[in-house]
Amino acid sequence: MNYIIETERLKLRELTLDDTDKLALVLSDPQSMRFYPHPFSREEVEHWIKWNIDNYKKYGFGLWAVIEKESDEFIGDCGITMQQVEDDLFHEIGYHLRKEYRGKGYATEAARACSDYAKNRGVKQIISYMKSDNLPSRHVAERNGMTFVKSFTKTVMGKVVEDEVLYMKDLNAD
Repeated sequence: MNYIIETERLKLRELTLDDTDKLALVLSDPQSMRFYPHPFSREEVEHWIKWNIDNYKKYGFGLWAVIEKESDEFIGDCGITMQQVEDDLFHEIGYHLRKEYRGKGYATEAARACSDYAKNRGVKQIISYMKSDNLPSRHVAERNGMTFVKSFTKTVMGKVVEDEVLYMKDLNAD
């Protein structure tokens, strides 16, 4: 297996359609997706994976499968996508972990590794965005060295979300 990134406790690799059932444990879980318009159907999980496969071809990155080294368990996804925020296009670090693996620092560890990956490829600035009341994701962004920039409105899964918050990190400052 070819891993894109390895950290002390995690390995990140490209998603494949064989990951659909494991990724559905995150993206189809109502608690995990409470900050999204709705939990994903199986078809939406497959579409998510295909979108990322397209991103790998188009950009050389996307959201990757996150594997815990000790157990070799698929615990979620994390990576870099291109996201439109108002009039600007940004490299964005996103992350989704199975609920039983949250609160252990895995999202922060993966997000930091993705920041390093982006910086090593000449990316000058990265963002993360989330709903304003998504405190766990906000804390991950802050632990990844990002700072709050602004609140904004974005259409997510066809629904207008007015309470998104943008965090940003200048990779040249590190």
